[in-house]
Amino acid sequence: MTLTAGSVSSLLAAFRSSNPTPGGGSAAALAGAMGASLLTMVAGLARPRTSTDDDLAQLRQAGEKCAALASRLEALIDADTDAYDTVVDAYRLPRSTEDEKAVRTSRIQDALKAATDAPLEVMRHCAAALAESPIVARFGNQNAASDVNVAIAMLRAGLSSAGENVETNVGSIKDADYIARVRAEASRLVSSAAR
Repeated sequence: MTLTAGSVSSLLAAFRSSNPTPGGGSAAALAGAMGASLLTMVAGLARPRTSTDDDLAQLRQAGEKCAALASRLEALIDADTDAYDTVVDAYRLPRSTEDEKAVRTSRIQDALKAATDAPLEVMRHCAAALAESPIVARFGNQNAASDVNVAIAMLRAGLSSAGENVETNVGSIKDADYIARVRAEASRLVSSAAR
């Protein structure tokens, strides 16, 4: 059973367990999913009668985008856990012979890249949802302004937390070009969220 198929209680129990997964990457995805879901909710609330058709169309589009992003972030809760489990499995490969060592090293590097790609994807989706938040804040029901603020805080937390995982993982990767690309993108995403 996937983490997201169970109850909130079972998910939190999994985070509390002594197992290495789910960990920070899955928690970052969860924070982002909650933030994007809150923006979706606010975008769907009844609006004041003074809203124009154009305002409502922008709000509806923002809500649809946030709903899709929330769904993807939800999937990334499990994807991040799966990616890290692959890293753990790679480190457990035998290393008695030179061939085994070479295979193990290659698998570890591939697994670390996958374990970096998952939180980087979380960063992308959190940043995309944050980009919709001004529209939801401007055209959404003002009685839900605090929900928008909580959503923004959750999305920023998801983005920065995922960034921590990205940076930790690239520290063990040997591909300099890959590291440079990932760090550059992560930096851009953090800057866009700050704006």
